[in-house]
Amino acid sequence: MSFRTLRRDNLTSPLYRWASRIMPPISETEREAIGAGTVWWDGALFSGNPDWDKLLAVPPARLSEEEQAFMDGPVRELCAMVDDWTLNWRDRDLPKPVWDFMREKKFFGMIIPKKYGGLGFSNTAHSEVVRTISSASVVAGVSVMVPNSLGPGELLMHFGTDEQRDYWLPRLADGREIPCFGLTSQHAGSDAAAMTDTGVVEYGTWKGRKVLGVRLNFHKRYITLGPIATVMGLAFKMRDPENHLGRGEELGITVALLPTDTPGVSYGERHIPLQTFFQNGPLYGKDVFVPLDRILGGEEQIGQGWTMLMTALAAGRSISLPSQSAASAAACARSTGAYARVRTQFNVPVGMFEGVQAPLAEIAGNAYLVDAARRLTISALDQGHRPSVISAIMKYHATERMRRSFEHAMDIHGGKGIIEGPRNYLAAGYRSIPIGITVEGANILTRNLMIFGQGAIRSHPFILEEMLALGDEDKKRGLDNFDKAFWAHVGHSLKTAGRAFLRGWSGGTVGPAPRNAANLRYWKKLSRHAAAFALTADLALLTLGGALKRKELISARLGDVLAELYLLGAVLKRFEDEGHQEEDQPIVDYLMQDGESRIATAFRGVLDNLPARWAAWLVRIVAYPFGVPDPVPSDKLTTTLAQALMQPTAQRDRLTPDIYLGEGHENHPLKDLEEAFRLVNGSAAVEKKMREARIKDAQEALEKGIISEDEHDRLVRAQAAVEEVIAVDAFPAGEISPIADQHKKKRAPARKGASRRKQTQPAQ
Repeated sequence: MSFRTLRRDNLTSPLYRWASRIMPPISETEREAIGAGTVWWDGALFSGNPDWDKLLAVPPARLSEEEQAFMDGPVRELCAMVDDWTLNWRDRDLPKPVWDFMREKKFFGMIIPKKYGGLGFSNTAHSEVVRTISSASVVAGVSVMVPNSLGPGELLMHFGTDEQRDYWLPRLADGREIPCFGLTSQHAGSDAAAMTDTGVVEYGTWKGRKVLGVRLNFHKRYITLGPIATVMGLAFKMRDPENHLGRGEELGITVALLPTDTPGVSYGERHIPLQTFFQNGPLYGKDVFVPLDRILGGEEQIGQGWTMLMTALAAGRSISLPSQSAASAAACARSTGAYARVRTQFNVPVGMFEGVQAPLAEIAGNAYLVDAARRLTISALDQGHRPSVISAIMKYHATERMRRSFEHAMDIHGGKGIIEGPRNYLAAGYRSIPIGITVEGANILTRNLMIFGQGAIRSHPFILEEMLALGDEDKKRGLDNFDKAFWAHVGHSLKTAGRAFLRGWSGGTVGPAPRNAANLRYWKKLSRHAAAFALTADLALLTLGGALKRKELISARLGDVLAELYLLGAVLKRFEDEGHQEEDQPIVDYLMQDGESRIATAFRGVLDNLPARWAAWLVRIVAYPFGVPDPVPSDKLTTTLAQALMQPTAQRDRLTPDIYLGEGHENHPLKDLEEAFRLVNGSAAVEKKMREARIKDAQEALEKGIISEDEHDRLVRAQAAVEEVIAVDAFPAGEISPIADQHKKKRAPARKGASRRKQTQPAQ
């Protein structure tokens, strides 16, 4: 009898029976969600021994000449056509010329291949376009973002039949059709699998003929572009009670392509997402009959809707909201740094106060980090990866850092930030923060259940194999597979413990780092924390088993460690990709120290609350014998970052690239701010002369010969520009038309699909 047989029968078999009892079964929707997307760098981090050279070998995100020309031309033109104040407070929609321009320039077909009439752009171009447009207008950004994400154009490209692609993709590319996707319903938000929207297989009449099809009944809400959509991707639960298809009664979540003029479809009402007037609203369907060829992908894709959605979201979550968040973080950095320089109190720029420098430094760090992670992630997408765990990290952490940046920006702007009007360049973005936090997987759900919860199963080298073996109905085969995976896991855990011990007891000095890279000490620290993370994750999974699902706070903290490892790796890679820009080193220092502090907080939270106390102490002894390192960025470092945003340098431009600053508008608040910033910095030497002479009035300084006529003129222009920037809007009461006035009107009934083109498309 072989050693393996003895091991299986005497050691593995009782473990297999025990684990089968305590491990909850994987539901079908969980299985599909876990299987969606691909494992990429998240797998390397879960291994505890990431090869940093492989990370540095990922090509930096680059635009082609054609894509760059689109950025320099149509994208900038579109930004100049949008006025967020007028849009949100008067028109409550993008103007018709904007919709027409987006159709003409194929903004809705960026990801659609050229053979179908689209632009065939890369993920990098998709991200850059959304980022720049979003810096001009959240509404315009969302309107471009949705058709190129879960459109259903992307689903058609991956899962549609040839006939469906040939018909729909050209129409989506040139804007003849406006798409939306109907997923969320009344009782199914985060738990999308709980949807009550149904499709029953039965015979019905279609174009005068009796055909086999699906009878749909649905009530969807929060559907972006829903009020003006001409075609929707509809997710529903499909049933076949009479077994017409020979596959049983419950067929699972399915997606159909449903023109909104189909009889029985009602739409046209609008939700108002916090005074952010992108098109969003409910869609209803009552006894809507369509033939089976309307199933996306045809009959063979019946029941595969959840897999489709998870696969598409694995990519979409990596692009849409991270791009908008990167735009917001950069816009906050540029505008707040400028405002902190031109706004004075007590005769000193407010940015010189240390209490202001602390949040200003965090804003600068967020701008660098979010964009570093965005660029790394879209590079992976362009290489063909669809990293579902990384996309969850990006969605959560990009939007959370966006939230922090806006909160700090509002604090620093004070009264300027809270008074609505055309002069306020923060309010529209600030109002939209909860939207990004909520959509595409609410942040609470994403942090507590998805990043580590799914990551542990999807990205760990052996956990998924073990779980599949435990769930195998063929117990003999399941035991054999479990035996292989479990003992390989044991070997992996011993190696991980050894790495964690060496790196922990050496303070991280023996951790691996990429060859010929800068910041070796930081790479080694990440290697140390990666080994500690892998060890802690294994012990948490071993001691909690299926109960880890319910220990959401522990799962969330482990997810925080995983996310910081990814984000900080992206920061170090960006520094390498940009050629070791010396002036950016303080930003890297700040982010690495702040990130290591976040890791420390997360680790302490796990180790203080892990029910198996022996496991917590084992991690402390092996990986952190002298305590978890918890550095805090110095005051000097904080001041350096804050000042980087208050000076007109190439570094400031690198931190805030390609955001819209009002070009093409005759009057734009950011354009005025940039001009004031330029003039104030240009007259800094003049102000210094006056301070040294203890004279505050420019005319007096001129008369006393302290400054020249030219210096006087420059100073006066700067002061006038500052007056324009710090001014806020005020309106006669009769000119304010709050949206609440609309409630005085009788609510219009939902529109029937047959009349959609006349009533619901202001752009046509």
